[in-house]
Amino acid sequence: MMKNNISSECLFGEPADIDQWMDLVRLVRNNFPGLETEESLEEHRHTVLKFFGKQQALCVKDGNRIAGVLLFSRNRNMICCLAVHPEYRRNGIASILLETALGELDRSRDITVSTFREEDEKGTAPRALYRKYGFCEAELTMEFNYPNQVFVLHGKSRE
Repeated sequence: MMKNNISSECLFGEPADIDQWMDLVRLVRNNFPGLETEESLEEHRHTVLKFFGKQQALCVKDGNRIAGVLLFSRNRNMICCLAVHPEYRRNGIASILLETALGELDRSRDITVSTFREEDEKGTAPRALYRKYGFCEAELTMEFNYPNQVFVLHGKSRE
C-alpha cells in the first residue's frame, strides 16, 4: 500500500519527464559510479532520452514529481539503472519498477543487473531487492573503476 498520493502505477517515461527524471538522478548520483561530472550527467540525459524512445524507461510518479526510475534493455535482457527518491523509499516503489521491467524482459533467458558488492553499504537495499525476486550473485566486476557484482535471474526453461 502506497502512502501519500504516490501512484502504484508504473509508466513509460517520455521526453516531457526528462527534467524531473534528471533531478532525481542528480539527487542520487553519489550511488551511481560514472555520474560524477556534469559531462557524465549530460551523457546520461541523452541515454535516458534514447531509452524513452525505445520504451525502456519506467517511472513511478507522485503527482508530477518522479518518485522512482528504472532503465532496462530488452536487447541485452538486463536492468540498467534503478533509483528511488530518498523521500519515497520503503514504499514499494523499487518493487513496482522491477516487477514491471521483468514483465517487459524475456523470462526464458537470463536477466542480469549489476549492483554493489556484499561489503559495500550502498548495496544492502538493492541486493536484498534483487534476492527477493530470485536473482543470484554472479561474477565480480568493475564499472567506472568501482567494484560491483552482477546478479542473475536465471531464465525459465520453455516447456
